[in-house]
Amino acid sequence: MQCLPEPPEPQYGGGIVRNADFSAGLHGWSAFGYGGLAEGASPTGNRYAVATNRTRPYQSVSQKVLLQNDTHYTLSAWLQVSGGVADVRVVVKTGGDFIHAGGVVAKAGCWSMLKGGLTAVSGGSAELYFESNATADIWVDSVSLKPFSKEEWSTHRATSAGTARRKTVRLQATDSAGNPLQGATVSLETIRNGFPLGAAMSREILTNPAYQTWFTSRFTVATFENEMKWYSTEPAPGREDYSVPDAMMEFAKQNGIAVRGHNVFWDDPNQQPRWVQGLPYQQLLAAASRRIRSVVARYAGQLIAWDVVNENLHFSFFERRFGWDASTAFYAAARLLDSGSALMFMNEYNTLEQPGDMAALPGRYMQRLKQITSGYPENGAGMAIGLEGHFTAPVNIPYMRAALDTLAQAGIPVWLTEVDVAGGPSQAYYLEEVLREAYAHPAVQGVILWTAWRPQGCYVMCLTDNDFNNLPQGDVVDQLITEWTTAPRAGTTDEQGFFQAELAHGEYKVTVTHPSLNASVSQSVKVELGSGSHYFIHV
Repeated sequence: MQCLPEPPEPQYGGGIVRNADFSAGLHGWSAFGYGGLAEGASPTGNRYAVATNRTRPYQSVSQKVLLQNDTHYTLSAWLQVSGGVADVRVVVKTGGDFIHAGGVVAKAGCWSMLKGGLTAVSGGSAELYFESNATADIWVDSVSLKPFSKEEWSTHRATSAGTARRKTVRLQATDSAGNPLQGATVSLETIRNGFPLGAAMSREILTNPAYQTWFTSRFTVATFENEMKWYSTEPAPGREDYSVPDAMMEFAKQNGIAVRGHNVFWDDPNQQPRWVQGLPYQQLLAAASRRIRSVVARYAGQLIAWDVVNENLHFSFFERRFGWDASTAFYAAARLLDSGSALMFMNEYNTLEQPGDMAALPGRYMQRLKQITSGYPENGAGMAIGLEGHFTAPVNIPYMRAALDTLAQAGIPVWLTEVDVAGGPSQAYYLEEVLREAYAHPAVQGVILWTAWRPQGCYVMCLTDNDFNNLPQGDVVDQLITEWTTAPRAGTTDEQGFFQAELAHGEYKVTVTHPSLNASVSQSVKVELGSGSHYFIHV
């Protein structure tokens, strides 16, 4: 995320890009779109390309490359503009398509890193180039396009998941004097998986036992699809009705399901209660103040998270009415009203899903996050990154990973909050790819599927039919829940009283029996990232 005085060397030596660091001048590079192309050099002697005389967005520097069929590519470059600040994105032009592979907010005076990627569905000749709606010169250096077979990608992902989500632990059984118990039988049973995987929930769950059974047997966290939104709880001015979300909260508590608060405000003007849209300033201020005090105070201490201002990269209803710092004020107020452990999320779409959406670039997200935390209590403590994840096929998995890498630099929790994949024959396949990619990334701390069931159909993606029989997407979810949960296991302690096992993060019931005991002894053990790996079971 830093803007550097000089760019680093190209990643992977540039991959398949020729003369990636421009040490051979402009050899291998061309002007794209009938613009100008020149060689630039810094006072230290670093050489780079400069796209000049730009009057159209696509006029820039380019290189022709040969793509391999069915292959993932990571893509990176360091960019600068001749003046001001400009959004710059990279495009890969194939025989029949223009593939957006990433973007960055480039500045004058320093180099910014564009980190992205793409999947080549078919092989053949392609051309890589950059574009920007600004007419400033674009400076380009340290370009890399590195291919990975899907097998290589999956292997790396599995290794990362093992590091991020599992741990080898040693359980030691000892007697009351602290002496190790050899030959004790140790059994392990999962109480709760350490990776929160949940789903959106609709009000239908209150009256449908089959929905209740299906949901509670799988998920540990939920988001109410619409029931907590302003237009649901205050359909007319001053006429508040929380009976439905209250009942859903009670259901969640009874079944040990954590809940995310969605949402306090929505910055989309079309998603306001009808009576709110035309209010004059003072009345809108009073209504918004009443809203945040009402909903946050009501559920304070009961939720794990709040989506405080939904989609404030794409929309600006409250900023247009109250000023540029409206979101900042709302986040600060929410923290004061719920001062507990609930995370306060920015929640946005297309930051993971669409590299061509310049409004939602990871860099834009980070800028907005910094703006909000600048006026937030304790310098942003308790803030979190919410990425909706409404994907279309084919899903750009390399870009998803690149975006997560960039956002992870904020050092705060990241959740995928509304995951679905558009319908089609590959829906289940791409859902599995998205979930595996999220699970393997160490910055991701939870996933919510946007699959609330209603008889008339789900928002985009259902997991079951109306009889709660799994669709292929539901089979994927069940398969991953099983895979990510440690199955019950048992073993015998060695001469030092140790039993060793590799476990997924989570909470376990450990039961120890020994020939010298008349009964078994059970203890709860939490296996977490960063905690110790040696546990004592005193018998």
